[in-house]
Amino acid sequence: MNSHKSPIELLFVIAPHSLLLDVAGPAEAFRLANLALADRKQPPRFQLRFAGPGANTVTSVGLSLELEPLPKALSDSTWVVVVGQPSVHARQLSSAVHHIAQWLGRVLGESLEAPDTRHRLVTVCSGALIAARAGLVDGRRCTTHHDLLATLRSLAPRAQVMENRVFVIDGPVATSAGVTAGIDLALHLITEECGEAITAAVAEDMVVYLRRTHRDPELSPFLVGRRHAHPAVHRVQDAVSTQPERDWTMREMAQVGHVTERHLLRLFVRHAETSPLQFLRTVRLERARQLIERGAGIGRAAEVAGFRSPLHMRRAWLRQWGGSPRDAQAMSPPA
Repeated sequence: MNSHKSPIELLFVIAPHSLLLDVAGPAEAFRLANLALADRKQPPRFQLRFAGPGANTVTSVGLSLELEPLPKALSDSTWVVVVGQPSVHARQLSSAVHHIAQWLGRVLGESLEAPDTRHRLVTVCSGALIAARAGLVDGRRCTTHHDLLATLRSLAPRAQVMENRVFVIDGPVATSAGVTAGIDLALHLITEECGEAITAAVAEDMVVYLRRTHRDPELSPFLVGRRHAHPAVHRVQDAVSTQPERDWTMREMAQVGHVTERHLLRLFVRHAETSPLQFLRTVRLERARQLIERGAGIGRAAEVAGFRSPLHMRRAWLRQWGGSPRDAQAMSPPA
């Protein structure tokens, strides 16, 4: 937890057509953190400001916002939150985005390289593209919305762009995949500054069912490979996702899909870009990870998820993600 007592200034930088939820979601999380602190007779930790290249701007849903000018310099401890735009706007270099990128480079470029900096860059969704245009993610690990990963790579060829991540933190630079992932990132940052109790109060107030971490994939394994319309593959995916603990074989899955085993394999590779058994393993691993992070033992998680043994699960975990189930145990609540 940060020991600095002066409030952190959260400066939301808003370009025209910015996604309203990218602004409101994280901002509401930080506001509720201040309320939770007040309930505990503690001073507010975050001071919210909203700025942009113009005095007024229109968001993605048509709502107009009044903004303060982009400051010439930052205060002693400032987190600059750059929010995203819809893809059609994010891929274009408008005069407003160019202005923001130049401003970012000027006020944050050197600060982020200082080892003791109290400034931070936070991006939500395609806000990472604006940061890339400013040169602020060069040499760093970062992410953005999955539809814009290729664009981010082209804008920041020296960055290590991470796929399928809810958010990525590299020193003072934090980037997120977008929309609700901005809330996940805000909750993570609140935890670092204020502790788990405050974050739990915020998550409960926001009715956040499951708080995702930087270890979580952007796309749920239960949804990956589902962007197709083939009924046989969907039937098998539905059955496997509903009962991953079942002793599935290729023959049983083919029977669910009403096709032969060989044809089912061809259909999965073509439409889901994976094999039936690989899909089964991914679903089982995700089920096990969720159980472990909620306090289940490794042996129990392996059994419920459908693995033959904890050793079998450990080997699958290593192949899929690297590391071991003990990494998820570190995220589980205390007994």
